Amino acid sequence: MPVSRLGARILDWFGSGSRDHAAHGHDHGSGPHSHGVIDATIATTDRGIWAIKWSFVILAITAALQMVVVALSGSVALLADTIHNIGDATTAIPLWIAFMLARRKPSPTFTYGLGRVEDLAGIIIVGIILFSAIVAGYQAIDRLINPRVVTHLGWLAAAGIVGFLGNEAVAVFRIRVGREINSAALIADGYHARTDGLTSLAVVLGAFGVWLGFALADPIVGLLITLAIFGIVWQSARSVLTRMLDGVEPDVIGEIHHAAAHVPGARIVEAKARWIGHRLHADIAIAVEESLPVAEAKKLTAALEDELFEHMPALAAANIRLASAD
Repeated sequence: MPVSRLGARILDWFGSGSRDHAAHGHDHGSGPHSHGVIDATIATTDRGIWAIKWSFVILAITAALQMVVVALSGSVALLADTIHNIGDATTAIPLWIAFMLARRKPSPTFTYGLGRVEDLAGIIIVGIILFSAIVAGYQAIDRLINPRVVTHLGWLAAAGIVGFLGNEAVAVFRIRVGREINSAALIADGYHARTDGLTSLAVVLGAFGVWLGFALADPIVGLLITLAIFGIVWQSARSVLTRMLDGVEPDVIGEIHHAAAHVPGARIVEAKARWIGHRLHADIAIAVEESLPVAEAKKLTAALEDELFEHMPALAAANIRLASAD
């Protein structure tokens, strides 16, 4: 039926359809997507980094155009949306820095390389976004208490539409590249950008409300967008702090066990993992019989290692040790 097809297309537009599931391949290790933080598995391919760079450029241009209208109109709703877009754009910066520094060879001092600089940069970015959210929230509350005239309503509505189009362009771009490289994380990030576009359309709604004579529509919309920015701060901080404390998503350990299930005789008794920058390091113990010949044990560990690298694109190293089956 036409109605059901339309409903399916709408669901797919928001990422709720089944269209992308078959294309994910073995990209299981990315875990649940945290909005405001670029998933580390995206950085495992140059194509993924390329997508991140261009997404940053598009959102930065969008935010710059919106900032001009903020200065003209005095709209706090547009100010909040601009900060929102800047926050989304800057999430690409720490990952790009880490990707470049991670290419440097380890030194006697930094024996694991400089991958952890991503965590430091992430904390700085979270601080910047938090400060921006506080400023936007203060401005919105101040306008609620002391209303001011919002001008250039036509330009204000146009800026909201520009915000929507910028996010939609990023969404289409990330989803398309995500399908090309079979990255579930990049596809999910694209659908999040699509949802952010609807936030920009709220600015248009605020401008329409002001045009109808409801002056408080602009600061109310600004306050709602500010709450969305605080949501980004919370998710970003939780993700960065989890990584700094050597935490991983539950799906990572689950994927290690899933890979072992493809290797006959590989029974895992202990599995640990940690992120170093955008690369994953795993320590695994498998149970073997003491009578197992050394040559067979080497084949077993090699087979498990192959499966781990096939299932987990972000995996940099897997240290597999043998434990007694008793």
